[in-house]
Parts: sequence; structure tokens; C-alpha cells
Amino acid sequence: MLEKVKKILVEVLRVLLGLLFIFSGFVKAVDPLGSAYKFHDYFTAFSMPFMEPLTLPASFILSAFEFSLGVFILLGIYRKLTSFLILALMCVMTPLTLYLAIANPVSDCGCFGDALVISNWATFIKNIFVLAAAIVVFIWNRYITPILTDKSTWLGVLYTYMFIFGLSFYCYQNLPILDFRPYRIGANIPQLMEIPEGAPHDEFKSIYIYEKDGVKKEFTIDNYPAGDSAWTFVDRITKLVKKGYTPPIHDFTITTLDGVEITDIILADTSYTFLLISPKLERANDAGFDRVNEIFDYSQVFGYQFYCLTASSHEEIFKWIENACVDYPICITDETTLKTIIRSNPGLLLLKSGTIINKWHHRNIPQGDELSKPLSESELGQIPPNRDKQKVIYCILWLVIPLGLISLLDCLVYRRKK
Repeated sequence: MLEKVKKILVEVLRVLLGLLFIFSGFVKAVDPLGSAYKFHDYFTAFSMPFMEPLTLPASFILSAFEFSLGVFILLGIYRKLTSFLILALMCVMTPLTLYLAIANPVSDCGCFGDALVISNWATFIKNIFVLAAAIVVFIWNRYITPILTDKSTWLGVLYTYMFIFGLSFYCYQNLPILDFRPYRIGANIPQLMEIPEGAPHDEFKSIYIYEKDGVKKEFTIDNYPAGDSAWTFVDRITKLVKKGYTPPIHDFTITTLDGVEITDIILADTSYTFLLISPKLERANDAGFDRVNEIFDYSQVFGYQFYCLTASSHEEIFKWIENACVDYPICITDETTLKTIIRSNPGLLLLKSGTIINKWHHRNIPQGDELSKPLSESELGQIPPNRDKQKVIYCILWLVIPLGLISLLDCLVYRRKK
């Protein structure tokens, strides 16, 4: 009876672990640049600038590692090694997330990309339960029933890695097939910037620092030594007591090179507006600007506004203007915001009345015959239908059907021989 309970427990936990790791790896794989940005945050927080060139490779490797562990534990592939690697990973991640929760060097650990953002403390608590499950599965891994025999295991491993690396590479070469960020197609930026009526605001308190006989002490507004000449005022510190409501978009501003903010003007434009997004012009892919120039000429013909948004310094901007000989206006926007808007440098955004109509990776910017008529008469000027559910289903089928065929082959060829 006890053996049966152990087996049921292990089978349930390994399924939960498998689904969790598959989800975690998948959401990172569909947004490899986003994961690379998160690695950059970590390397910056831990003062490791020399690791910067490894951000993108680390993004690909981590997503593939997590995803493959999830698939392998579900299939019972290399059950001893897989359960050990899951346990080892959680033994590293659990104390790390505890440190993140205490020190808070980064606000979000990025465990589930932008698909599911949870606090550092919530992440640590989640990891405690995952670690406990990993310990049970590792200790009793002999109760895992493998779906594939040893002779066909290599096929399952090979296809799993082909699938996840192929998905990551496709989303890197284009745009993420699933957009979990607030700047997704169809989103209305002004609406996402609004704070609902009655929503809680940030609450602060002032701390007053006074000094007496060489000793500094903190006071509040209720007990500071007013009128006591023995105390000398040193400083006042404002501390956040309670975090209020933060709208999904709260850092979107557009400023001209002269320092004039034109955010509201652009968002209120009822016609079409093209926004060329380049977090750093000096790092932008030059090959994409031929298509960009064609879009700018198109916007001039049909009377659409066109702006380039960047976080480059004025010196770099003027140097780039001189080298590229561009005529469109260039404005300043926060670098993190630009990286959040689109995972491409450069990338192109199409707005109308503040709503994101479409966006393109620099490799996929429209050209040629696509620009033969005004946007109001073209598919380019219409919000494309949301096909996120279909994309998820396609990904599941692309993973499950080949692995199912491998399992069927294993059953018909190798298991039958036994």
C-alpha cells in the first residue's frame, strides 16, 4: 500500500514539475530578447558587466534547459539525471530568490518572462514548494514510469531540443509569436496610462534626521524635536510606505531634441503615425533602414506622421543623422520603454488615435507593392485578428505529435521485441 502511495505521489509531482518547467521555458523561448534584457539586469545588479556579451546566449540556453527538463521528466527520460538536475537547479534558484526578495536588486526575477509577473517574495515561496516536490521526485525517482525505452530516448531528446531552439531562433529573427507586454497590437496606450478613479495612490512618510552630541537620530513628523535647540537638523528622507496602483503603461513619454514633450500630440492624432523604434541608434541593424526609408517616403506621399524614437545621446543622434542623411524627426524616449515596446532594433510601430495598429521587426517591414495605396484601404492599416490561441495550439501540436509518433514507434518496434 505504501509503495502504491509513493508511486502515485511521484507521478503527480513529476507531472506538475514537468508542466511548470515547460511553461517557464516556453514563455522565455518565445521572447529571447526579453530574457536577454533580464540577464542584463542581473549582471548589472551583481556588478558583472563583463558578462554582458553572454546575455543572449544565456537566454537561449536557459529557456531550452528549463523546457527540456520539463519534457524529460514528463516522458521519464533519464529519470535519475533529470530529477537530479531539477533538484540541483532548485537548490540554486531557491536561495537566490530569497536574496532577491530581501535585497530586491531587481524588481522581478523574470521566472516566467512577461507572461506572469510575480513579486520576489511570491517567487521565493513558490520555489520552496517546487524544491520540496523536486526532493520527493529525486529520492523516489525509481517510481517514475518511462514512456520511451532507452533505444528511442535519443530521438525524444533530439526533437525536444530542435523544437525549443527552433522556436527561440524564429522569435529572435522575427517578433515574439506571443506578446505578453502592454504594448501589444490592438492596445490603446492612453487608456493603459490612466489611473482608475478611486485607485490607491503611493503613500509616503517623511523621516527627519537630527543630530545631538554627535549622535544622529531619526524622527517622524509627530515626534521630531521642534523648538529644542540642542538638536540640529541634518536631513529629511522620504520613504515609500505603501505602493499604490501602477497603470500598465506609466513611463511612455516622447520628447523632441529641444526638450519639448509631444506625447499627447502623437497619441491624440486621429490619422496614422509611424514610430520608428531604436533604443540605441548606434547599435541598430543597418540592413533594416532601407525598408525604413521606403516607409518614410510612403508616409510623405500619403501625409502620415513619422517619428524616430531613441534613447541615444544627442551626440550619437547627430552623428547618426549625418551618416544616414535622414530627414525624419528624431525624439527621445526611455530606453527600457523602447525595448518593451518592440523586440527589434530598429522596429516599426503604426499608431492611430493612440491605438497600436501593427508593429514589425526590421526584417518584416512592409515594402514594394504593400505600399501602393493609403493605409485606410490597405490591410496594413487594419488591426490583424488575434490568433494567440491558435499559435499556442500549433506549438502544442508541433511538440506533442512528433513526440507521440516517437512513442508509437518505440512501442511498435522496441517494446514489441521484448
